[in-house]
Amino acid sequence: MAESQAEFPDYLDVDYTDGEGETPENYPSIEHKLEKALEVVETGLREYENPAVMWTGGKDSTLTLYFVKEVVEANDDLELPTTVFIDHYQHFDELMDFVRHWADEWDLEVKWARNTDVGDYVEANDLEPGDDIPVDALSEHNQHHIRNILEYEEETFPFLLDTYVGNHLLKTVALNDTLESEDIDGIISGIRWDEQEARADETFFSPRHDPDIYPPHDRIQPILQFKEADVWDAFWYFVVPETVAGYPEDGYVPQGFDDLPEGIEIEDIPVSPKYFAGFRSLGSEISTDKSAEEPAWLQDMENTTERAGRAQDKEDLMERLRDLGYM
Repeated sequence: MAESQAEFPDYLDVDYTDGEGETPENYPSIEHKLEKALEVVETGLREYENPAVMWTGGKDSTLTLYFVKEVVEANDDLELPTTVFIDHYQHFDELMDFVRHWADEWDLEVKWARNTDVGDYVEANDLEPGDDIPVDALSEHNQHHIRNILEYEEETFPFLLDTYVGNHLLKTVALNDTLESEDIDGIISGIRWDEQEARADETFFSPRHDPDIYPPHDRIQPILQFKEADVWDAFWYFVVPETVAGYPEDGYVPQGFDDLPEGIEIEDIPVSPKYFAGFRSLGSEISTDKSAEEPAWLQDMENTTERAGRAQDKEDLMERLRDLGYM
């Protein structure tokens, strides 16, 4: 283990109780939410020796990335940290195009976190999602996770992201291996209190220090206080006007693909086209459906479930998955 990880967290001065017992209602305006997000980001960038930003290409992590960029641009002594993207091999093509485009536009250093042992087996055997992978065909490292950590006893498991074994190998193991190889001590992630019950008790600085489960690190979580609707307000009234040349300075909420200010194309906007197409949550291409026909920000966010289009077998396992290091 690298020296900084061995000492972790002795060099930190963060308040692990910050946000404890709070809800989005403790931050009554979008300005309050923005101010807290920027404060958490700056503290994270200053306190951690080697922080990184978790980016999925989704709205929450893209908003978080925007806040990181804003803090760095406002402080000459801070540098933009590495961006970590977990490639689980089952992304929407449009999402991958979006991530590559904006990584280039924003000059991001992206670390692609992949479980290449699984990926190489899938490619070598021309597997499709849902096809079985023999446990004994994988590395000792992956077999250890399957047998000893997950206590999975079957001889094969399906190549599917939204299952217990699939999610753990393709996302959690890929992330934890990257945290270790890159010596990352703080991962800045875009989770929210209102998103799932399993995340409702998170704090802005959340310790993950058990070396038997993951490389010791902290989760830095600047947008816990945002509700889904707040995220979209932040995009259309702050993020897009401030990053897209020619966009109305006071903001504008598009009603669809064809309703953008003159001279602005969908490719100019740091919002995935999947949200314009009716998706409210972006997961696996195989197991995520659109929620409605209208864009995500125009849907009934108060009376419908944000992750209704996601595979519920994985959602039901969220607490166990998070105990193993899932975001």
